[in-house]
Amino acid sequence: MEPALKTIYTQSLTQLKTQLGIKNVHQLPKLEKIVVNCGIGSQSDRKAAMEDAVNDVTSITGQKPVVAKSKIAIANFKLRAGEPVGVKVTLRGNRMYDFMLRLVRTAIPRIRDFRGVSPKAFDGRGNYTLGINDQSIFPEIELDKVKRTLGFDITFVTNSDDEKAKLLLKTLGMPFREKVQRETKSVVDS
Repeated sequence: MEPALKTIYTQSLTQLKTQLGIKNVHQLPKLEKIVVNCGIGSQSDRKAAMEDAVNDVTSITGQKPVVAKSKIAIANFKLRAGEPVGVKVTLRGNRMYDFMLRLVRTAIPRIRDFRGVSPKAFDGRGNYTLGINDQSIFPEIELDKVKRTLGFDITFVTNSDDEKAKLLLKTLGMPFREKVQRETKSVVDS
């Protein structure tokens, strides 16, 4: 069964073609993968923090993460080479669309005082990175079992430039912050 967000994307292909002035379907922007990174930082109990990060990322994404290890030793951070420093997951295909749908429709609206995501986080190559400060916005996380707050970086990798990628992500439901035009009040002296 095809994910709901993929169905929405396939139905909006003709609209995207006309908006971008593209004649060939293969030139349309596509979401290739979503990468979820979670660093544990300088936790005093690295082993327990790593287990928590692996469990939380697994429950959020539905896929077991890869443990990222440090390549060099940094004495100021009390970090040795080869110690685990974070986890990452690369989502493709149906899992990618399911994750994005859950992120856009349930997790992001749960952020306190949310006014939209920044449209300036593109890297110049069509990739968009979104930072999440707290894992408790995801409904898969049980709040009673949260021992420490973990932050995530979620990167949406596309096959196009920034403008087309923004249009694609907006089509898929990403709530970008609209530019607010401030009204200037003129003071008239009488």
